[in-house]
Amino acid sequence: MPETRATDMTAHQTIEAQKTAAQDETLTGAEIVVRALLDQGVEVLFGYPGGAVLPIYDALFAEPRLRHILVRHEQGATHAAEGYARSTGKPGVVLVTSGPGATNAVTGIVDALMDSIPLVVITGQVATHLIGTDAFQECDTIGITRPCTKHNYLVKDVADLPRIMHEAFHIATSGRPGPVVIDIPKDVQFSKGVYQGPSEVKHSHNYAPRTKGDAGKIAEAVALIAQAKRPILYTGGGVINAGPKAAALLREFQALIGAPVTSTLMGLGAFPASSPAWLGMLGMHGSYEANNAMHDCDVMVAIGARFDDRVTGRLDAFAPTSRKIHVDIDASSIGKNVRCDIGIVGDAASVLADMIAAWKQLKPRQDKAALADWDRQIETWRARNSFGYSPDAKLIKPQHAIQRLYELTRGHDVYITTEVGQHQMWAAQFFHFEEPNRWMTSGGLGTMGYGLPAAVGVQIAHPGSLVIDIAGDASVQMTMQEMSTAVQHDLPIKIFILNNEWMGMVRQWQQLLHGERYSHSYSASLPDFVKLAEAYGGVGIRAEHPDELDEKILQMINSPKPVIFDCRVTKEENCFPMIVSGKAHNEMTMADEATDLGSLVSDAGKRLV
Repeated sequence: MPETRATDMTAHQTIEAQKTAAQDETLTGAEIVVRALLDQGVEVLFGYPGGAVLPIYDALFAEPRLRHILVRHEQGATHAAEGYARSTGKPGVVLVTSGPGATNAVTGIVDALMDSIPLVVITGQVATHLIGTDAFQECDTIGITRPCTKHNYLVKDVADLPRIMHEAFHIATSGRPGPVVIDIPKDVQFSKGVYQGPSEVKHSHNYAPRTKGDAGKIAEAVALIAQAKRPILYTGGGVINAGPKAAALLREFQALIGAPVTSTLMGLGAFPASSPAWLGMLGMHGSYEANNAMHDCDVMVAIGARFDDRVTGRLDAFAPTSRKIHVDIDASSIGKNVRCDIGIVGDAASVLADMIAAWKQLKPRQDKAALADWDRQIETWRARNSFGYSPDAKLIKPQHAIQRLYELTRGHDVYITTEVGQHQMWAAQFFHFEEPNRWMTSGGLGTMGYGLPAAVGVQIAHPGSLVIDIAGDASVQMTMQEMSTAVQHDLPIKIFILNNEWMGMVRQWQQLLHGERYSHSYSASLPDFVKLAEAYGGVGIRAEHPDELDEKILQMINSPKPVIFDCRVTKEENCFPMIVSGKAHNEMTMADEATDLGSLVSDAGKRLV
């Protein structure tokens, strides 16, 4: 009997322990969100509280391991998360409330979709029984974000929440990265459920993106490259997204095949700008040598690029004599805009590794004489100095400002963000990158106001680094309130404004294509940026003459506080080279050819940007 009672006691204790363990894992929906973020390795999230998301904020209050960055506008939260993600390779996390909180975040969500940035955006929603009643701060977040996310969820049952949280991170970061929205009603945040970790949940989908390229197509591609007389490597943001290994493999592959390299705006840094094989950026404001080489090549190897209109110009005249190899993680991108001869679906790093192995196994004999002729032709184009400009002894040229910024920041651990406009293109032309993940800009959506909050996110990720937002006076005002975020969180970001008092790119198009009719593109009432910086609690610096520029840039670099640098530049400088809309990508207008502005306008060119 005593032995039986002892056995019964042991069984009873085991059952009680199991019940206690189960109770320990029973959490509110808000606590499940926080626990899932921790289990996904999240350290930082960017957000703004509101009524429909207060339970999650309450759960955050008790969790010191998660750092919350309070922004001043939900668009700022998404761009900051983009900057964090782009500079680290980790997913950016956003937390906002329902209604206007969610709709304010939409611009950044679309921006992330266009540029393949991994975001997990958590939005509050009104209680489930109020959905559809036009309740206070209700909106159809799922309907609104369905076309601008990689995937989205409306959580109707707390039991689904752990799975959805972990699925969201998997979807956002695998395959072609992108934003995922999780819309959580307030009653679900209060409800209790059993938490499951990432390894315990069973996904409700079969999403398994293909990362390994087809071996047969890789062999076919390598054989084609080996026969090329005028090859070119055309790289994009997909190489950056594939991680540092992809950039290293790109450099190894280039050294094997001897082809020159060009890049999209989003791909800058994947290949070192100091290399003799580097042609610079291509496209609408790309270099003369890059665009001509793309047009005249006989074999084009596109890796992680999507042939967007800013690159191709007139599609029917794009690289007309070339055979095209297209490598991309997203099968839908291959052949979407430009027909390719060999399409390889796969991760850029994986495919590059396999192409290197196939090349070494093949040991091809290339036409060295033809490749030498190709190099000589490229040097002839390079000698055109397409980014050249005329210096001014009395006024600061924007190109000169960025050149000096680049030279004076060499040796620092530098990360660059930008707004959108002329300054963005000049930054791409005159600031040179040796490594990936150092250049954060809005490419596909072209979002004014991106750069300042993106700099906040980058500085959070890299607290000891020099983070500079190269800005325009119009763009930067769209999210200027995030200067307050930088001051609150002791983030010494530098906002380097090329101030020409215009919406520069709009003015340029109005000058060149709209008969110099400057309709509402002049900023007649700009703030005093120096006083504005000081009002926020930062540092304001102004430069108006070339001879004071270096000293004041160094003052900016050495400041331990957030800085707004008001760089007064020439007001009517245009960004060249330029491919007018409707022209082929080798039909560039150079700075010294733009005196007869009317000659740029053709029937095709009358189409707006």
